[in-house]
Amino acid sequence: MAKRNNSHIPLSDALKEFIAENKLQKGMDKVDAKEAWAKLMGNGVNNYTSSVELRNETLFVSLSSSVLREELSLGKTKIIAMMNEELGRELIKKLVLR
Repeated sequence: MAKRNNSHIPLSDALKEFIAENKLQKGMDKVDAKEAWAKLMGNGVNNYTSSVELRNETLFVSLSSSVLREELSLGKTKIIAMMNEELGRELIKKLVLR
């Protein structure tokens, strides 16, 4: 283990470094995407959301309501933009509602 030099770094930077060194970013992105969906969509949509999964740059969302699926599919581009803004970077390129 490399001995750390005596400079103080913010905890957020230390965590980012730890995540990068341990190749955990993909897992963190998956968790962040789920949380962003829940936060942005609110209870109305979350009650009908059975799963949210990020694979590569595609967000797969399973919904139990075909009516809601149709409604949301009309605003896919906007949803992707809102999600990426919430996540702070271009993480999602495609949204698949099923």
